[in-house]
Amino acid sequence: QVQLVESGGGMVQAGGSLNLSCAASGRTYSRYTMAWFRHTPGKELSFVAAINWSGGNTYYADSVKGRFTVSRDGAKSTVYLQMKSLKPEDTAVYRCAASLGPIYTDRSRYSYWGQGTQVTVSS
Repeated sequence: QVQLVESGGGMVQAGGSLNLSCAASGRTYSRYTMAWFRHTPGKELSFVAAINWSGGNTYYADSVKGRFTVSRDGAKSTVYLQMKSLKPEDTAVYRCAASLGPIYTDRSRYSYWGQGTQVTVSS
């Protein structure tokens, strides 16, 4: 079992930055691939970024590539999403998720989810 709690959301102007954190509890955290998804009202939950268990492999959605960076700190059992050059279309509830497999972009592959943190980008 893995419990996930996100933090760091907020409101920022376009072009600004935010750093999200996802704190994980559970004895086997280090074995999990961790991902970030986002949900905008009226749209499906969409993949944002993921990092594998070792931190050696990452993958990003095209819409955030070059602007967002995913990382993890094993000692703190935390995964981060550094977001720069934010755009109004990045406005969403951001949720982290955990999977025992490799990196997937399909949300059905992730077994554990946090509740999410709201990110609002104003123009």
